[in-house]
Amino acid sequence: MASSKEYLEFILGQLSELEEITYRAMMGEFIIYYRGKIVGGIYDDRLLVKPVKAAISYMPTASYELPYEGAKEMLLVDEVDNKGFLAGLFGAMYDELPAPKPKKKKQTTPSF
Repeated sequence: MASSKEYLEFILGQLSELEEITYRAMMGEFIIYYRGKIVGGIYDDRLLVKPVKAAISYMPTASYELPYEGAKEMLLVDEVDNKGFLAGLFGAMYDELPAPKPKKKKQTTPSF
C-alpha cells in the first residue's frame, strides 16, 4: 500500500518548525531528509525513523517495524501529533545520521 499525499503533508506540517526538511517520492512512499541527511520516511502512512542510539533513547518504547519487505527495521513514531516531540527527535538524531553519499558524476562518452 502506498502512502497518501495527505499524510505526507500532515507530517511536513508537523515538522514545519524545523528548517531544511525535504522529501523525495520513492516507489509510492516518501523519504524524509533533515538538513540533507535521511532521517527516515513515510511508509504505508506511518512515520518511521532510523534506529540510531539517540532515537532509541528518545523513544524507548517505540516498536520496530519493516518499512517494506526485505528492508531493515526502523522505529515507528507514534507521537506524530506532537510538533515539539518531533522537532526534539529529529534534532537529537541529526548528529548520529550518516552523511549523504556523494553523487556519482555521469560519465560522458567521447563523441567521434
